[in-house]
Amino acid sequence: MSETDLTKLPINTLLDRSDQMSSTAVAMHRLSLWLASPRPYLMMIGFGLFLGFWYLSVEVWKLPRFAEMPGLTTVVSEWLSKNPIYGLSIFVDEYYLHIWVSIRRIAIAFFLATAIGVPLGLFLGWSKRFKQFVFPVFELLRPIPPLAWVPLAIVMFHGSETPVIFLTFLASFYATALNTMLGVQSIDISYVRAASCLGAKRWQIFRHIIVPGALPFIFTGLQISVGVAWFSLVAGEMVSGQYGLGYVINTSYTMVRYPTIIIGMVTLGIVGYVTSAMVRVLGDYMMQWRTRELALGGER
Repeated sequence: MSETDLTKLPINTLLDRSDQMSSTAVAMHRLSLWLASPRPYLMMIGFGLFLGFWYLSVEVWKLPRFAEMPGLTTVVSEWLSKNPIYGLSIFVDEYYLHIWVSIRRIAIAFFLATAIGVPLGLFLGWSKRFKQFVFPVFELLRPIPPLAWVPLAIVMFHGSETPVIFLTFLASFYATALNTMLGVQSIDISYVRAASCLGAKRWQIFRHIIVPGALPFIFTGLQISVGVAWFSLVAGEMVSGQYGLGYVINTSYTMVRYPTIIIGMVTLGIVGYVTSAMVRVLGDYMMQWRTRELALGGER
């Protein structure tokens, strides 16, 4: 598009294109810095050392504590086999069904935890009176592990799906709400006082200062939240579930299918990493001001 054509575009379109170009430039700058740094190569070395130790300890040295574990070559050959011995590989439709069921449960639980935990955390950090009423109960329930809720979850909810989602929701909810509250409390009070002196109303301060100021903590909490959600999901699927990666791990143990246990664990790690990365990318997109600052090394 020529310079003459650009002058004919509306100002809003030009601003949107400028923001998109700026975001792309920042993303490319961060990618180039990452590739130029030793981080990707150290990551590859770390994975190589881990896989090498696994191979040597099980298949070569046959250490006492690792003698009964499936070896690296056994797991990889089973995982990539078109006719797996234990019935689960990347060529089996049931494998992707288990992944999809787990992702669906995580998505529902994470959405509910975010929709309830973020507003609750904002009000806990913003209103002292609300915190005095709610926070003691919150702190009383938070240390209770999700597995302790299993009997009540089965009693309260019918079927096998809802109890698993409820158990997954619990751990995710506490992490989200607590980090959001800490984010509000970390905001410098001078910003609130300055806005009040300029005539801002209470809801305007909440919308334009409290919520944006707490966003870094909120997305940090969401990354933690999606991680602990996977912990709770696996526990819930082991207790009450017919499909899912936790169900695969549990049934493989009872049926002595040790390679399938490792396949389920590795798949769980990959999917969990992807979901956490998605939350991180969303946070960078919603906080582009912070992304630019980090990409440029804090320069303004």
